[in-house]
Amino acid sequence: MSIVTRLPTASPPVRDEAAAFRAAFRHLAGGVSVITTGAGEDRTGLTATSVASLSAEPPTVMFGLNRTSSSYPTLQRYRTFGINFLNAAQKQIADRFAGRNGEKGAERFRHAEWTTAVTGAPLLVGALASLDCEVEELIERHSHSIIIGRVRAVRFGADEAALVYWRGDYERLGWMADEAAAALGLRAL
Repeated sequence: MSIVTRLPTASPPVRDEAAAFRAAFRHLAGGVSVITTGAGEDRTGLTATSVASLSAEPPTVMFGLNRTSSSYPTLQRYRTFGINFLNAAQKQIADRFAGRNGEKGAERFRHAEWTTAVTGAPLLVGALASLDCEVEELIERHSHSIIIGRVRAVRFGADEAALVYWRGDYERLGWMADEAAAALGLRAL
């Protein structure tokens, strides 16, 4: 029995359930984050849209990570990670951490400025916000692990437009600070 069904006005059903599942989730817009882990030349990371708040008291987050990801062993070893919410001007960083041009490991960190906070996990300077986290629990399910992390520090960047992922591509949500100032007729001091 197939779990894939379509509304009467849609195209014919897709036979591959995994492909249909992925296609369905491309219709759910999500914020784009870069998740980072490791230190020095042993740093790595990935682009993710599956980041979610789990609890505000205590501040806790979660995301899904494929266990075959090259970042998974590093995350298991260090047990710390950064979540960096990307702004609309950081599409190239999202592409790099997605490995679109073959970058791996510490190579993905080039051409951006990084800092650390409490745990030592890499945090992106200029991100909308960055969360410095410790792994609280790894829950293995099917091909992925659910990573639950306790937030140890929060850093804020400029109030810019957000980078979102929708229908298989990056989009922008909101205005960049300079555009908002120009639209309001404000000038820099």
